[in-house]
Amino acid sequence: MGPERPVSAEVLEERELVLAAQAGDHVAFAGLVRRHQRRAYAVARAIVLSHDDAEDAVQEGFLHAFRALERFRPEQAFGAWLHRIVANAALDIARRRKVRDADELPETLSSPHRDPAEAEELRARLGRALATLGERQRAVIVLHDVEGYKHAEIGALLGIPEGTARSDLHHARAHLRRQLSNLRSEQ
Repeated sequence: MGPERPVSAEVLEERELVLAAQAGDHVAFAGLVRRHQRRAYAVARAIVLSHDDAEDAVQEGFLHAFRALERFRPEQAFGAWLHRIVANAALDIARRRKVRDADELPETLSSPHRDPAEAEELRARLGRALATLGERQRAVIVLHDVEGYKHAEIGALLGIPEGTARSDLHHARAHLRRQLSNLRSEQ
């Protein structure tokens, strides 16, 4: 165990929801879903390329979490546990479907360009470049650069060592640089 940290009211409230959900309170579980659905979607969307697959992964992840809730230890971080389940569901969907066609990027990705046409073109190019990455490298780069997860958190979410997450991020960025320089030369 690490050093003791003060527990926030939000953490205590979430712990109460977890305990109530474990006791069979479906309203409490719905409260946990509401608290985590946006971040769970971001985790899933980082791994799969389509909105529909991300929604499927979130739904599968929440269903699995509900079924496994009695095995969850309330002193753990519920969000980290849940996001790991959602990440695994998304990886399963990506493996099953081998999604390779680029869909729109998460709306959390912003563009520094003011011209909407340029921003849309950049988004499309980046989407095509992201589609050329493997699922794990794509997940690592989006989780880190778009969603702001740390290397250790990404490793925990994807079930890989922190060093592998760092390495995947490095290789994914290098690959995207090559892909985007190739796209620039096509203009």
